[in-house]
Amino acid sequence: MGKDSIKVIANNKKVRHDYFIEDTYEAGVALHGTEVKSVRMGKCSIKESFIRIENGEVIAYGLHISPYEKGNIFNRDPLRPKKLLLHKYEINKIAGKIAEKGYTLVPLRVYIKGSLIKVEIGLARGKKLYDKRQDIARKDQKREAEREFKLKL
Repeated sequence: MGKDSIKVIANNKKVRHDYFIEDTYEAGVALHGTEVKSVRMGKCSIKESFIRIENGEVIAYGLHISPYEKGNIFNRDPLRPKKLLLHKYEINKIAGKIAEKGYTLVPLRVYIKGSLIKVEIGLARGKKLYDKRQDIARKDQKREAEREFKLKL
């Protein structure tokens, strides 16, 4: 694996359905030894997770990392809050946006970049029901057009 190679461990597909992603950030994760081994084995889920800024720190809740099988006493609670590592100016910028109405922070994916475990977080604005309907209709139209194109060939 090269220095800039990326291996995606967990992807949150539902987020793009429920939110408009305005901006994305790459954050490191403060993990303990057995958690790192577990993530490298692909035992990570971000389906029900969310992110908050508390006391100038970015913390991910619900980021589930399964206990490492050979970890015995060194294993940590799989759902413990995990600190995300960002620069202070990025945290201040995000906090300012979140203070605006309707913005939230959501994890988009967990991946390994080189030897580091990273989380891509998105500054998101919630979609209304009619926005979701428009997306579904657009997806159906695209699928139908591709199907017709295949039949013509």
